[in-house]
Amino acid sequence: MTDAVTLDAPAKLNLFLRVLGRESDGYHSLETLFVRLALADELVVERREQNGVTLAVEGADTGPERDNLALRAAEMVRQMVRLPFGVHLTLRKRIPVGAGLGGGSADAAAALQAVNALAGNAIPRHELFQFAARLGADVPFCFSGASLAIGWGRGDRLFVVPSPPPAPVLIVSPPVSVKTSEAYGWIDQATEVRGRRGAVALDLESLGSWGSIGRMSGNDFETPVFGRHPEVRAAYEAVAKTQPLLCRMSGSGSSVFGIYRSARDRDDAALMLPRRLGRVITTETR
Repeated sequence: MTDAVTLDAPAKLNLFLRVLGRESDGYHSLETLFVRLALADELVVERREQNGVTLAVEGADTGPERDNLALRAAEMVRQMVRLPFGVHLTLRKRIPVGAGLGGGSADAAAALQAVNALAGNAIPRHELFQFAARLGADVPFCFSGASLAIGWGRGDRLFVVPSPPPAPVLIVSPPVSVKTSEAYGWIDQATEVRGRRGAVALDLESLGSWGSIGRMSGNDFETPVFGRHPEVRAAYEAVAKTQPLLCRMSGSGSSVFGIYRSARDRDDAALMLPRRLGRVITTETR
């Protein structure tokens, strides 16, 4: 049995994101198109003699340990299989925190897979998907390993679709964090939507190129977030001026991104952006 597992935890983008309504239990139903990125955290999970789960984070402040999704995911697996040993997680952060890029969800998905591997893959993959759904709406996509997938419900129901060829991506992450719970509240205040909205009709042809995806893209969080965080609006407007195929805010923010025809176009765009806008990251779809 192995003593350590090292995994990448890739970030995600939401190419479109529509909030369909708030359900009677207070959760929101949505539909979204996820894409996986090469940008990734690194998670190392090691066996330890002392029982329990411990965590060390390098590269960023991820907040209170009790709220860390990777730690919670590891503990879920440990309790289910009743591991006779402890595990230690070393998380090397490269994905901006609280930026709508799914870093915490990616870390949780990697932790589920890694701790289960230390346990000899005792939990079947389909059961780990149930764990992923309990941890958060983005975790099932991150766990799936899919390049492109439509998500609906709370984002935890997925339909994997063929992805266009890999494309260059530019991300700007302003120095502000947006809490998802607050962003949903802003949408509720603005729309007073309590029932369901109609879904967009989708077919594989409309998802066949980045240009066609760009023509249907949209994010219901943009208007309320832009109104409260002008630095996010400024980043979006700056990226849009570089003429990407697609420009959006990801998730509930605060990162904005552009997808480009070529790496040269992306790199030229990166040189055009003032650094006061925030952290600039060049990557590609995966």
